[in-house]
Amino acid sequence: MNLPNYFLADVPPGATLNGQMLWEACQALKRNREQYLADRPTRSLIKVLHEIGSNWLDSEFPFRKLALEKGPDATGFSAATLASGFNAFFQQLNGENIEALVVHDLGHAQRLDEMVAGTAEQKIGRASMAIGPELMAHIAAGNIPNPAFTSVALGLLTRSAQFVKCATGASFLPRMFAHSIYDADPKLGACLEIAEWPGGNTELEAVLFAEADCVTATGCDETITALRARVPAKAKMISYGHRVSFGYVTAEAISGFHAKKVIARAATDVIAWDQLGCLSPHVLYVEHGGGLSAEQFAEDLAAELARRELTEPRGRLSPQDAATIASKRSFYKVRAANSPDTRLWCSADSTAWTVVYEADPRFQLSSLHRFIYVKAVTDLADLLQGAENVRGKVSTVGLAATEDRAPQIATQLARWGVTRVCPLGQMQSPPLTWRHDGRPSLGDLITWTDWEL
Repeated sequence: MNLPNYFLADVPPGATLNGQMLWEACQALKRNREQYLADRPTRSLIKVLHEIGSNWLDSEFPFRKLALEKGPDATGFSAATLASGFNAFFQQLNGENIEALVVHDLGHAQRLDEMVAGTAEQKIGRASMAIGPELMAHIAAGNIPNPAFTSVALGLLTRSAQFVKCATGASFLPRMFAHSIYDADPKLGACLEIAEWPGGNTELEAVLFAEADCVTATGCDETITALRARVPAKAKMISYGHRVSFGYVTAEAISGFHAKKVIARAATDVIAWDQLGCLSPHVLYVEHGGGLSAEQFAEDLAAELARRELTEPRGRLSPQDAATIASKRSFYKVRAANSPDTRLWCSADSTAWTVVYEADPRFQLSSLHRFIYVKAVTDLADLLQGAENVRGKVSTVGLAATEDRAPQIATQLARWGVTRVCPLGQMQSPPLTWRHDGRPSLGDLITWTDWEL
């Protein structure tokens, strides 16, 4: 399958972007938006997005096949990891979920179409309408594609022209998604641009930011700070910086036959996108007193990761990442040889997966790439004390708990500062309606207009 050169990222390697090309692309996007997108009904946009989501779940869909064929070389993820990631994301991208998102964030299914009043607004004599930016610039992270996919889908709902700037070498999957939009509806595809260049190119970014009404950015805190200083005051900036996540397994959840299911779900969270997203666990905390000790849980998890490696292999690593994992393994091998409070399990003759058990509950940053810590805790208070060093930076907690304990645990985690609690096994598969870092993903993008009747 040969892709046409619809986007700047489609041009052959070695082509050089300049400020004039970027400015012209932004003007074209604005014109196309005014002609093709600004007046599209929400229901029409939802229908197209639903069709695109269904297409990506079809194993014969040409763009999915191409993504799985060339994706491993382009992204470093194995085909199995890509397929699982696509399935998890595009199952969420359906008409029912998208309409629920609009109602969830904006209070009414037609809020983006016209002045409307919900029940509460009718009582106070007010109607409201939500307006999206004319041109939205997305500064995409370079690790996993889901945030970029989501940004583009939300941008279409807000009727915004969109320019997606990818990190160098990271545009392949956003391009595949953009081409699938163009294939489903060329007029919508004409309101979208994909490009890539090295971060920190202030000349190109100055042109883009000058034209944008809204800038979204996902990346490390240092990148976000640098971008914020360069975004003009007239443009809204929405940023998602560095976050970490962990899992919590209660004693009751690993009693009897349930233990095997919980371990499989934990492995799913470690494997998803090779543990590279902010929603991936660095640590799995296991409560004392269950059918399995934390140490036995770690050993069984290692066995599960070994089995899953056969069918869902980890992607390739850079020499630097491989060296980091090898160095950490050496450190824990020495510690395990000298202390009963540490144990290590790892794949033989590769860095494919690593499990480290420690009795010490202090939170530690993993090397990722399927390197997971398992730590023993007495209770939730013990866990939160151990994780105090990342308080305020925790995105997601994957929870394995019984129905009677889960509500209380979720409440305590919320009060401590966690913005999302989900079942273990679903950490990297948030629903479309989730509030990213505690904020409404669609609601953050729009500007409200109130009409007092």
